[in-house]
Amino acid sequence: MGVGRAGGESLRLLIRRPDPPPFPFLSPVKKERVVYECTACGAQAAQMRGKCPECGEWGSLAAARAAPADAGGGGGAGARAAAAAAAGGAPPPRRVSTWVADTDAAPRSLASLTAAREAAGPRWRLPLPGPTGAEVARVLGGGVVPGSLILVGGDPGVGKSTLALQVAALLAGHRGGAGDENGADDGTPPQPIRPVLYVSAEESVDQVAARATRLGLGTASGVMLAAATRVEDILASVATLRPAALVVDSIQTVYLDGAAGSAGSVAQVRECATAFVRAAKAGGPPTLLIGHVTKSGDVAGPRVLEHVVDAVLYLEGERGGELRVLRAVKNRFGATDEVGVFRMAGAGLAAVPDPSAALVAERELAPNVASGATVALEGTRPLLLEVQALVAPSGAAAGGAPPLRSPGGVRRDRLALIIAVLGKHAKLRLGRCDVHANVVGGVDAREPSADLAVAAALAASVLDAPARRDAVAFGEVGLGGELRSVPRIGPRLVEAAKLGFRVAVIPAAQDVPAKLKLGKMAVVRARTVAEALPHLVAVAAGKSRRRRAAAPGDGEDSDLDAA
Repeated sequence: MGVGRAGGESLRLLIRRPDPPPFPFLSPVKKERVVYECTACGAQAAQMRGKCPECGEWGSLAAARAAPADAGGGGGAGARAAAAAAAGGAPPPRRVSTWVADTDAAPRSLASLTAAREAAGPRWRLPLPGPTGAEVARVLGGGVVPGSLILVGGDPGVGKSTLALQVAALLAGHRGGAGDENGADDGTPPQPIRPVLYVSAEESVDQVAARATRLGLGTASGVMLAAATRVEDILASVATLRPAALVVDSIQTVYLDGAAGSAGSVAQVRECATAFVRAAKAGGPPTLLIGHVTKSGDVAGPRVLEHVVDAVLYLEGERGGELRVLRAVKNRFGATDEVGVFRMAGAGLAAVPDPSAALVAERELAPNVASGATVALEGTRPLLLEVQALVAPSGAAAGGAPPLRSPGGVRRDRLALIIAVLGKHAKLRLGRCDVHANVVGGVDAREPSADLAVAAALAASVLDAPARRDAVAFGEVGLGGELRSVPRIGPRLVEAAKLGFRVAVIPAAQDVPAKLKLGKMAVVRARTVAEALPHLVAVAAGKSRRRRAAAPGDGEDSDLDAA
C-alpha cells in the first residue's frame, strides 16, 4: 500500500531530530573523566581506593584529570601503531616534543660500541680528582659516566647542595677547595676545563656564590651558575653552553610547561625527570639531580623517579654531627655496597681516609660508657662501629605504658630480638626497662653481624660493669641464643687487629682463614651469647651483680642476674 504525499511528510516530521532546547544551560554536558593518581608511585585507578593497587601505599590516591584519548605516549597510541604496521599501512605521525628532540633510535653494532669504549680507555668515565672526589668516585663505581642521571637525596641540612657544588667544581677541573689539600693532584693528568652548569631553583645565584666562597671555590671559573625553574629554559642553556655536566637543585622545584600540576607534584616530577633523562641520553651532559626526602627518609615524589635515573645516592648523617656517609642504593654502573665517608667542616665536606681510626680515637675519651665494638663491611671497606647502650628502670611501667625503646642506627626489630634473647637465655631481664641504643657517628648498623656488639653494650649497662675496651665482637644472634657465622670474617679481623684490639669474640662455627696476620690479637670462640658476654664485659668471675629493675612501688622481685 503506497503512502501519499501527506503521509510521507508526516513520517519525515516524526523522524526529524528535535530542535535544540531554547536554554543552553539545559543542554546535556559531557562530564570530564576523573581518575585517581597515587602520589607515591604515579599509578592511576578508575575509582577511589584506600590503598594503592600498585605500590600498596595507604591514603595516597588523589583525584586527577584523565589524559585525552589521543594524547601521545599512552598504551592506546602504541596499539594503534602496532595495528597499522601489521596491516601494512603507514604508521601514525610521530609525536613531537616541545622540550627535547627525540634521539636517533637506529640500531648500532655491539662490536662498534665496544671498540669505541676501548679506544676511550679509562677516560670513558669523567674523573673526580682529589680525596673528596675519590670518595664520591668510589660510590659511583670509578667516576661519572657520560650521559648518566644521578639522584642525590638526604635529610634537610645534611649537605646535599654542598656536595653537589663541590662535585661541580671537580668536574670543571678545579683542584682546590675543601678536602682537596689545596689542589693536590691524585696522579691523573689534567683535563681540558669544560664549564659545568649549576642550576639552582631554590636560591639566587648570589646565595650560591656566597656558599662557593665559603667552600673555597670562589675562583672556580669553570662553574656557571643560573637560577631557573623552567625546564625548557634549563635545556636551552644546556644546548647553548654544552657543559661537561649539569646540576639541578632540586628536581621538586622545577616545572615543565607541557605537564599538568604545579612544581613538585607527581606529574611534574615524573615529566621533568623524563625530560632530563632524554636530554642526557641524546648526547647531553651527565646530570646530577638533588631530591628532597619524606619523613620516612625516602626520596619525595613518585617511585618512577628512582626507576628512570641511573644511580640513587643517599647522604646520611646526623645534622649536628660531623660524619657524613654517602651510600648508593641503586647504581647501574657499579656496586651498591660501597660507601664514602666525609667530615662536615666549615669549608665543606672533607674525605675521611680512615674512619675506623677516627672512631677509635674518640672512643678512648669516654672509657666508662657501656659500649660494644664490631667491624662492619661496607663494600670493600671495613668500618669500625661502636654501639653505646643505656638501660634504666622505666617510670612508665607503673602507669601502664610500655617501656621506651629508642634505637639509633640499630634496627628496631633486631633490638627487640636481642632484648628478648638476653632475658630468656642470659637471665638479663629488660622487660621493664627503658632501653636506648645508638651507633656513634650517625652510621647505621645494617648487618646482623653487629648483634653481639649490641648485646654486649646492653649487658654492660644493665650490670653497671665496664665494657672491655680491647674486645671486638662478631656474630648474629639467633632466637635460641646461639651465635651464627658472619660473612667475610677475614677482613673484619684484620681491621680489628690493625686498630689495636686484643680480643675478638666470634661464633664457634665460624670459619677463619688460616693465613691471617692478626698480631697479638686472640680469637675467642663462643657458641651462645651467655658464653660470649664474660669475654666482653668486665665482671669478676664467680660473682653475680644484681640490680632491681622493677619500678618504684612494684612489689615484684625482678632482679637482673649476670650471665
